[in-house]
Amino acid sequence: MSIRWRMGKQKPTETKLDRYDWVKEGLVVLAESGMEAIRVEPLAKRINVTKGSFYWHFKDRNDLLNAILAEWIQLDTNSIIERVNQIDAPPKTKLLKLFEFAVADNELIPGLADGRIERAIRAWATNDKKVANLIAQIDQKRLDYTKALFVEIGFSDVEALARARLAYYSLIGELTIGVQVNEGDRLAEIRRQHAILTASIKDSVTVENAPTLDDNTL
Repeated sequence: MSIRWRMGKQKPTETKLDRYDWVKEGLVVLAESGMEAIRVEPLAKRINVTKGSFYWHFKDRNDLLNAILAEWIQLDTNSIIERVNQIDAPPKTKLLKLFEFAVADNELIPGLADGRIERAIRAWATNDKKVANLIAQIDQKRLDYTKALFVEIGFSDVEALARARLAYYSLIGELTIGVQVNEGDRLAEIRRQHAILTASIKDSVTVENAPTLDDNTL
């Protein structure tokens, strides 16, 4: 047997990866092709390792899927709230930063800012009650935090909730539809939305004078 033949049969040296490397690549696959595409063997090929490496870090595929969900929650909700909480500024400024962080690009995880991961997880939830319940909790947490900032600015609970819903549902709608816009334009628009939603209380429409379905001015 020749040395060249034996060398050709040798397996390539694997790069030592940790648990997060698998989770990160799983998020990328999720953004590209959805939850069903997250499979151990194809994922191992993508990161150039054997399946044995996977089982060193995870019990099974479900363990990986749970880790992917947990990382998405951390990146797209918890870490954003933590960053806003660390800002020493008036609540109006903190609210603007919340809006900006929510649409800013994430260089580490493609598909996060443009909504592909959010869309994939919401699609996943249509066939998985556990994931649907998780998304409901995350929606409520995001909404509650946004409302709290509006209250800190000076709006009543009713007005704060209405404004928080307008802001949040608008963003989720854009992510779900998949609106294509570059980050610069999106940030400019989010700042205009912030200016509208934080307009002076005396200039805002209150519950008492808000038009109703019977109002002839509609």
